[in-house]
Amino acid sequence: MIKSSVLEKTTCYHCGDACTTIEYVVDDKHFCCHGCKSVYEILSADDLCNYYSYNEHPGATRKQTNKRFGYLSDPIIAAELIDYQDARISIVTFYIPQIHCSSCLWLLEKLNKINPAIHYCRVDFLKKQLNVRYDHEKINLQQLVELLDNIGYEPLISLQDVIKKQNTDDKDNLVSKIAVAGFCFGNVMLLSFPEYFGLSGFEQTFKHFFGWINILFSLPIVLYSGTGYFVSAWQNLKNRVLSIDFPLALGIAVLFARTVLEIVTHTGAGFADTLCGLVFFLLVGKFVQKKTYHHISFERDYRSFFPVAVHIIENGIEKPVPLGQLGIGNRMVIRNNEIIPADAILLKGDALVDFSFVTGEAIPINKTLGEIIYAGGRQTGEAIELEVVKPVSQSYLTQLWNNEAFTRKQDKRMQTFNEKVSKYFTIVLLSIAFATLVFWIPTDVRRGFAAFTAILIVACPCALALSTPFTMSAALSIFDRNHFYLKNVAVVEQLAAIDTIVMDKTGTITTGTANNIQLEAILTDEQKQLVYSLCGNSSHPLSRIICRYLGNMDKLAVSGYKEVAGKGVQGHIDGHFIVAGSADFILGCSDNFPAHTMVHIAIDNKYMGYFTFSLSYRDGMKNIAALAGSYDKYLLSGDQDHERGELQKFFPKSNSMFFNRSPQSKLDFVQALQKNGSKVMMIGDGLNDSGALKQSDLGIAVTDNVNNFSPGSDAILDGKSFDKLPVFLSFAKDTIAIIHFSFFISLTYNLVGLSYAVTGNLSALMAAILMPLSTATIISFTSLATRFAAKKRQLI
Repeated sequence: MIKSSVLEKTTCYHCGDACTTIEYVVDDKHFCCHGCKSVYEILSADDLCNYYSYNEHPGATRKQTNKRFGYLSDPIIAAELIDYQDARISIVTFYIPQIHCSSCLWLLEKLNKINPAIHYCRVDFLKKQLNVRYDHEKINLQQLVELLDNIGYEPLISLQDVIKKQNTDDKDNLVSKIAVAGFCFGNVMLLSFPEYFGLSGFEQTFKHFFGWINILFSLPIVLYSGTGYFVSAWQNLKNRVLSIDFPLALGIAVLFARTVLEIVTHTGAGFADTLCGLVFFLLVGKFVQKKTYHHISFERDYRSFFPVAVHIIENGIEKPVPLGQLGIGNRMVIRNNEIIPADAILLKGDALVDFSFVTGEAIPINKTLGEIIYAGGRQTGEAIELEVVKPVSQSYLTQLWNNEAFTRKQDKRMQTFNEKVSKYFTIVLLSIAFATLVFWIPTDVRRGFAAFTAILIVACPCALALSTPFTMSAALSIFDRNHFYLKNVAVVEQLAAIDTIVMDKTGTITTGTANNIQLEAILTDEQKQLVYSLCGNSSHPLSRIICRYLGNMDKLAVSGYKEVAGKGVQGHIDGHFIVAGSADFILGCSDNFPAHTMVHIAIDNKYMGYFTFSLSYRDGMKNIAALAGSYDKYLLSGDQDHERGELQKFFPKSNSMFFNRSPQSKLDFVQALQKNGSKVMMIGDGLNDSGALKQSDLGIAVTDNVNNFSPGSDAILDGKSFDKLPVFLSFAKDTIAIIHFSFFISLTYNLVGLSYAVTGNLSALMAAILMPLSTATIISFTSLATRFAAKKRQLI
């Protein structure tokens, strides 16, 4: 019994460390310290012991128990760390270095079972980040961090914004691994030259000596530089996943084993040069791939990302500035339906802020003067003025754009070509490799292992893995340069697949200016000021045109402001009730009016007249009209059909234009098209079209330097690039064709290489040389072909 007890306590059930005492035992399970035992008891009490089924000893050691997090109770420090906070909910993002496997992800996303005050947890496994939404009335930030620490996942907390800076750290030591691999590769090649050139009888004494040195140089390659492939392959195998790292790890192991075997038995020189070269080139490819993914990831803080601006007040004058130039202390104006781009203090106005983009809860929250309003909220009432207290964070706005709280299109996202093909590659490769080995073993064992090794190397999946990211990276750069911003790389394939285009009218195919605006009403200067003050709270294109027409007047305070999407605006000003909008909204009818776009005015329930507009259509509409043969096109407008005749030249087909449509009816129309099998692209201005943009297969929000983009969209198009939309569609198809052709090149190379490798006539060294050559060919082809396609489309 004593011997059995000693055996059982050798390793900690939680973290796997050696147990030096039998003091900590629960449920016949031994633990190295009180901390590990406490974690197990927490998990057991909450029925979360499935955590241990994902990995053996998945936890981190808990021997260090003297953690102090009292400083997190300081409101000033907590405010620096918290992303969002209201009367009840707080949201915070932690960087947790201990995240390393599937069991970590499983446990951290189950924190709400340990403490019900935690509403939501989501792990970004690659970045090792944890986003937590919790009730700060029931658990504060300090208690949250202590809970994470108690279960073995202490956050790395820094007031220098570690959440963003940690992304640039080389946590996998990739550069140092490349340096070690390059050093060993160079020395092994130097020592292998005598073998290549032939050794005279006098020099044979050095042959074995050089061989043993090559084994020594191979050890850092296998034990340090190449460990990532072994770890990845092993972890995926434990989870019954066959990743592309498995054949690479197998190839490295086989090469090393053959090298040691041949040198020890004096039967050959081994493959140390091939081994070192293989790992070196693999790591270089991985480094380039990592940089590529960093470029195409939506953490593009280094440049102005969203093509939007915010209005600030400077010396009493309101002017637009790009988000990148918005600084601490600026006084900004946020109108109805605009996004608040930075944390700011409310200075003026009645703030009714919708934080659904942040929290997923659509109930607007009232804010009082002097209160901090967090970035990401959307003002739903009158225009407000705020003073910026934190600089705008492009990465935070990007995070909101991808927030699961309002993105509900995951189920219909099209599977990418790379995802369809890559999952079969490893299975086919391993089948060929082992079949070849079995075929040759009965007749020629040496030839069989040579063929087996050559197959694993020559059919390296790097070329396949790199073709899509490199092509997409080049494509996104081209789109960005032309002011067309895509949410993620999958959008390129969605853009190429659509066959139906649905467009909004006002603010989408029209510009924010009018060729002719007339006031068909007799208004006093006071009444004009009332109308100006009301319309100044709206970001709708017609409201902005009216404000420009009336001139720069003093803006009066508005109370009870309300904007009805697609209908109009209303509010109380200086004791007067002002309404501006459609005839239906004000009069309950739309008959007996001239055939023009109009905004009607009523003051104190008395109809005063209307503004008429002759809207200016975007130059690109001529190009859109030319798409009639390739795409089905529809117009959905909330206005009356006064301009049907003018729009007929752009939408010539019958039943292609629909007017007087509400936001809900636009969404229903898109949904009906999808039920008929259409791949729908919805183009709107992000104001009244958010539902349709979200419902469509590809939603594009058009903006003219106004902060009204819809996070439900998949792409943002700057209005000045609207005329290039047909070219963007063609270029997206070119990009997919390039990916397909690069796959064809890679597969052709693999088939040719495999045809030689299975015969045993292709040496591992030649395979290792051809492998990076194939990767370089793919990278060069995709980069040059994408640039050529862009130049052909006149995008560069």
